[in-house]
Amino acid sequence: MDRSALVWPHWPDLPPNVGALATSRDGGTSQGPYGDGKGGGGLNLGMHCGDDPEAVRANRERLQAWLPGRPAWIAQVHGAEVVDACTVGPDLPVRTGDASVARAPGVVCAILTADCLPVLFADLEGKVVGAAHAGWRGLAAGVLGETVRAMRAAGAGEITAWMGPAIGPEAFEVGEDVRDAFLAALPGAAALAAFRPKFDQPVKFLADMFTLARLMLTRDGVARVHGGGMCTFSAPERFYSYRRDRVTGRQASLIWIK
Repeated sequence: MDRSALVWPHWPDLPPNVGALATSRDGGTSQGPYGDGKGGGGLNLGMHCGDDPEAVRANRERLQAWLPGRPAWIAQVHGAEVVDACTVGPDLPVRTGDASVARAPGVVCAILTADCLPVLFADLEGKVVGAAHAGWRGLAAGVLGETVRAMRAAGAGEITAWMGPAIGPEAFEVGEDVRDAFLAALPGAAALAAFRPKFDQPVKFLADMFTLARLMLTRDGVARVHGGGMCTFSAPERFYSYRRDRVTGRQASLIWIK
C-alpha cells in the first residue's frame, strides 16, 4: 500500500516519539460498495459491515506494514466507555467501548469510522496516547472527556488532540433531538453556534461535529486541538460514508507510542 493512500495528520505539537495516521478507502482489496470508489480495491477495515472477511483480513495486513504492533480493535457501541488498549488483542475477549488509551510503546489505539468523528490524543511528553470514536451520541455523552480523564489517570500531562475525517457541517442533517442533546451537554448557549437551521425543513439542522468536539474538548481542559475539515460525505473517491452510501466500508484512525 502506497503512502499516499493514508492520511498523515498535520499535528504541529505531536510529540516526536508518537506516531499517528488515518486511512482512506484507497489501497486495499475489497470490491463492490467496499471498493475505492474509482473501480479498484478498497481498504475496508471493518469486519462488521458485510464485506468478505478474507478481503478485510488482507486489508488489515496491508495496514500492518505501517504500524509497530497490532491495532487494538474494540467493539464500538456509540457510548463513552474507555478501555486500556493493552487489554485488547486477537487472543483476548472482545472489549466493548468507544475509546482506548495506551502508555506502553508499540500498543496501537484504533478507531473505525464512516462519518463519525475520530479524535486522536497525546500528552505533550509522549507518555500516554488515546483514540476516541465520537458519533453524535458518544460525543454528547462525553466520550472525549472520558478519554481525557483516562489519560490523566494514566499519567498524562497537557494533552493535544487531532480530529480526523468525519461528516462535515454542510452534510450532517439532524433533528431537534440531536440539537437538544448538545444544548443539555454543553453549558449556556455555546452549542447553538454549531447548528444551522435548514430553511426548507424548519425542524432540521445542519450540525458541525468539529465545532461541537472543540467545545467539548475546551470544557475538558484541552486547548490544543488540530484537524477538522476533512468531510467524508463529500469525498466519495477518498472516504467511506455511511450516511451517503449506507452499504459501505470503514476507515481507521490510529495512534501509538514508538
